Amino acid sequence: MAWKLRHMDYLILIPYLALCVFSVVMVVDASYSWVTVQYRQTAASYLIKQVSFVIGGIFLAFLAMFSNRNLWRKKWFLYGLLGLTIFLLMLVLVLGKINPEFSANGASAWIPIGPFHLQPGEIAKLVVILYMADIMSMRQKTISVVTASTNTLYSYGKTIMATFGPFLILVTMMVLVFLEPDTGGFMILAVIALIMMMASGFSAAGGFGWLGFDAILAAGGFTLAVTKFPNLLAKSYQGRRFLAVMYPFKMAKDEGKQLVNSMYAINHGGLLGVGLGNGQMKAGYIPEPYTDFILSTITEELGVVGAILTVGTIIFIVARIVMIGIRARDVYHSLLMYGIATLIMIQTTFNVGAVVGLLPITGVTLPFISYGGSSLLVLSVAIGIVLNVSAREKRQRILEKDGEEHA
Repeated sequence: MAWKLRHMDYLILIPYLALCVFSVVMVVDASYSWVTVQYRQTAASYLIKQVSFVIGGIFLAFLAMFSNRNLWRKKWFLYGLLGLTIFLLMLVLVLGKINPEFSANGASAWIPIGPFHLQPGEIAKLVVILYMADIMSMRQKTISVVTASTNTLYSYGKTIMATFGPFLILVTMMVLVFLEPDTGGFMILAVIALIMMMASGFSAAGGFGWLGFDAILAAGGFTLAVTKFPNLLAKSYQGRRFLAVMYPFKMAKDEGKQLVNSMYAINHGGLLGVGLGNGQMKAGYIPEPYTDFILSTITEELGVVGAILTVGTIIFIVARIVMIGIRARDVYHSLLMYGIATLIMIQTTFNVGAVVGLLPITGVTLPFISYGGSSLLVLSVAIGIVLNVSAREKRQRILEKDGEEHA
């Protein structure tokens, strides 16, 4: 495995490690006031937890990098992961019904294991990527043939028949995530599935067509609900979060509080920020500011410049992963890269959109930065997979080049 170290992609590894170190600093900074007042805990406890998550994540990243790629495609391993994930997703729903301690705001998303809270929805995102990359790469020829048909309806019908089993498993996982309810997780799974479908050979025009249709349908339904049936949304916690995006200051005392104070934090920070540790909104104004709204604290203390550098580093990692996928000679490798890049990018988009008030608050964390073990550990495994694929592809190109020179 020494060749993997020689072909290490430092343009992925260094930014990833930098974000992990930065997350420790910002989680401790953002959590200090909140946890001492609200939870009667010391900031040191959150420092220990986040450092543990980071160390565990880095360990899993290197474990995934040095693992045998063939293991990922073994049927017993892949279907074992699928079965375990579906079981955990169902367990979350059951626990949420029988014990209110396992749910918050009407949503059940985690399984307590000692001091650690396992979120199966986070695991599902990576499992779906591994599963779809395997299935779509094996059935690419079938998909390519049927999508090349001049009869569009026939083409889509044949494609659906060729991929019915995988889609049934995918839909089952998405429904279970939606029932938690985890709207953000559901939408992330849907986008990952769509992008990987299109990358595997589905018609791009057809894929964007369906995406546009779904977007119009969702926007139309939301507009109708807000204008004609506002009480339907107002009766549910998730619905009120959607309304809070449109009327944040009218709902500033309840669901709009987090968004309004996030806007104040961003405005207070300005271009260069008020200085690390000097933020005011984290001191009880923004609930749990070290989780999905940690970007508000970053912007207040380090300014718009700090926020841009943070998000820009994440986007750089995404761009690098996409480039690895484009250059990959193995279809399976390409699909893995596109899936992982989509996961990181869409999660970043949802988080940033919620913080600035452009998207509803769905509880999606900022990749590699926000407090939380499940998300960081899963994304670290994803980075390890990227490093594994990148090293393999780089080695393969070198071997091919040496072969051509000796020919």
